[in-house]
Amino acid sequence: MPKFLIISKDREGTQETGVVEAADLDKAVLSIQTQGRFVVTVQPFDAEDISRMQSSGMSTKRKFARTGVRMMDVVSFARQLATMLEAGVPLLRSISVIEEQVSSKKLSVALLSIKGDIEQGETFSKGLSKYPTIFGQFWVSLVEVGEASGTLPNILTKLTSYIEDAARFRAQVIGALIYPAILAFVCMGAVVFFALFVGPTFEKVFKDMGTELPMLTVVMLAIFKFLKQNFFLIILGMGAVAYALALYIKTPRGRWQYESFIFNLPVLGEIAREIVIERFASQLAVLVESGVPILFGLDITERLVENSICAQVIRDIREAAREGQLLADPMSLSGFFPPMTVQMVKVGEETGELAKMLGHVSRYYKQDVEEFMKRFSTVIEPIMLVVMGIIIGTIVISMFLPLFNLSG
Repeated sequence: MPKFLIISKDREGTQETGVVEAADLDKAVLSIQTQGRFVVTVQPFDAEDISRMQSSGMSTKRKFARTGVRMMDVVSFARQLATMLEAGVPLLRSISVIEEQVSSKKLSVALLSIKGDIEQGETFSKGLSKYPTIFGQFWVSLVEVGEASGTLPNILTKLTSYIEDAARFRAQVIGALIYPAILAFVCMGAVVFFALFVGPTFEKVFKDMGTELPMLTVVMLAIFKFLKQNFFLIILGMGAVAYALALYIKTPRGRWQYESFIFNLPVLGEIAREIVIERFASQLAVLVESGVPILFGLDITERLVENSICAQVIRDIREAAREGQLLADPMSLSGFFPPMTVQMVKVGEETGELAKMLGHVSRYYKQDVEEFMKRFSTVIEPIMLVVMGIIIGTIVISMFLPLFNLSG
């Protein structure tokens, strides 16, 4: 009876290589599938192959670089899949080739499952929808449109471009905030170090001197003593307050109040609003350009915008659009969107170029936020350095001032 070399995987991503005897290739594959495993490759096998495999000690388990899924894993998958589909490679074959190269175990398991679903007759988008933590509603909706219109490679290319731009924009925003955060952390660490170690040493020296201390030194030593005696209580209290606030912000009311507070901050509130508007415009632009109906696109954007205030505004816009109104009218009434955004959307609706105008809105706010972050980094760094210098300088002066007075 013929023998077949079969490489298969289970739902956990564990790869096994084995030899199956069967009347033909289809029955050999069926015997593996009945065990709940996915067939990766299958080929005829002879006695020389068996001895070669036994002598080499072929590995039966695949090692992954990581368990979780990074954003770049998904971007790489989408870009590779778009390239292979454009080259005429069938979808199942493309997924198999990509799955063998991914570094994430979780993504490998998902791709194997999706491949199995497609083999059972389900659509690609249906298979993606079973893994919402990896492929969100944005993914599923665009792929569904690509399948229906026969433009899946083009849709995947647009999707990867959007994800890469969004990741780059987010990295720039976060990068502008990292340095000030580091300076603040260093300043706090210096204060704690003086309070726990340096302050008590100077206090002992001053007691041995028996001289009257300046008011600045007395106040600073009192602060250090309070911090040292209540250090763990302070840390515990700050942690409890932070935890309580985090829990409250997760509630609908708390989330709404937190976002309202952020939006009402001078300067920073306007930038936060622009970041949310940019996300709304960029997502809706990709959806509309890909052929997603406007009502469905608004529904998806409402769930992806990650802001409850903006989500409520989008919900109101969707209901108005359902009644036949243009998007610009409820956008203007909401008061959330600036007049420039409303006018550009209105022009896009009137000219039939809504996706193009939304893209312009997204690029405008993205550029505005990036320029602000550059200016913010340039201004905040010297300010933080001056503040650190004042705090640490005050501490040092207060500790050495009694010694200067004594020498005088």
